[in-house]
Amino acid sequence: MSPLALTAFTATSAIGRGLAATHDTLRAQRTGLAPCGFETVALDTCVGEVPGVDAQALPASLREFECRNNRLAWLALAQDGFAEAVQQSAARHGSHRIGIFLGTSTSGILETELAYRERDPASGALPQGFRYRGAHNTFSLGAFTRRALGLTGPAVVTSSACSSSAKAFASAQRAIEADVIDAALVGGVDSLCLTTLYGFHSLQLVSRTPCRPFDVARDGLSIGEAAAFALLERPAASLAADAVLLLGTGESSDAYHMSSPPPDGRGARAAMLLALASAALSAQDIDYINFHGTGTANNDAAEGRAVAGVLGSEIPGSSTKGATGHTLGAAGALEAVICALALKHALMPAGVNTTQVDPDLPVRYLRENRRGPLQRVMSNSFGFGGSNCSLIFGRAG
Repeated sequence: MSPLALTAFTATSAIGRGLAATHDTLRAQRTGLAPCGFETVALDTCVGEVPGVDAQALPASLREFECRNNRLAWLALAQDGFAEAVQQSAARHGSHRIGIFLGTSTSGILETELAYRERDPASGALPQGFRYRGAHNTFSLGAFTRRALGLTGPAVVTSSACSSSAKAFASAQRAIEADVIDAALVGGVDSLCLTTLYGFHSLQLVSRTPCRPFDVARDGLSIGEAAAFALLERPAASLAADAVLLLGTGESSDAYHMSSPPPDGRGARAAMLLALASAALSAQDIDYINFHGTGTANNDAAEGRAVAGVLGSEIPGSSTKGATGHTLGAAGALEAVICALALKHALMPAGVNTTQVDPDLPVRYLRENRRGPLQRVMSNSFGFGGSNCSLIFGRAG
């Protein structure tokens, strides 16, 4: 594939609003996970909640999209000059030539959960003001972003569990390469809701303490929320040395099990190999790996085997979910932005909370930040149902 430039990007999560706050938290090796106090949830677990989301009202022109998920998206779109960068791109190419490719897992399902509390006791009807199309509908995020930024090009929202927003990058790359569009707004948004918190708890996958990816005592994941976006464009003739490029994408579907990966990690391995092939790179060209690293026993073990089989056991890597929590459909986009920050600041972020790396996992897991030249990094996102995606990013110079 031909490289694409990330000409603008931004992220909001439990570790900060915007790039500066996110980088500062990663550099300080702090976690954003805290005991759950979300809504009415009565679970002994920690979550990565973004403060102030409910206080962020949408403009009157966007009220039909009112829900926590779109409020979180609005926060992120308005920071780091991102919306302005998109408008400038639309001015160059035309609003119809800017595509939107986003990922989400549950969209605005919290609005439906709240509406069910107020349904008519006799008929069971939901309250009159409930807006499925603007809130709960999976495409709500795409329609909201399209309206908010005045774009008229194609818009797609992928919901493939935890690989959703990583796959958005791959879809956007294909659309640009096919000359359907000239640029793409890519990203993902997932917000806390009752369904994911109680759902993962019912699967016995939620840790009581902040998650510890790749730790010998890991016992589950921590749910987080995030909104992350990037603007993908064909590279200019002249790029700054620290410009970030999307170099390769790889997708696979192993369909091994509804919620567990194949123990040998074959689906993850296929995605990584395809990403390397699309970027025309070898394993030795990767300097850092952002592991999917959820902190569950099976997922980390399968990924460790897959990474060792493709990249070997010497390339340093970490999971940033110990800081952000697992942001589900937004994880791929959030970790893409973290990889972009790593490239710009020559920083390999540590996997916080992990105190003793599992010796049975054949990887070089970073428990402390490492500084040094970074040229190319890989980011893994693996979802339920065996939906896998690996992305490779690099510096222009």
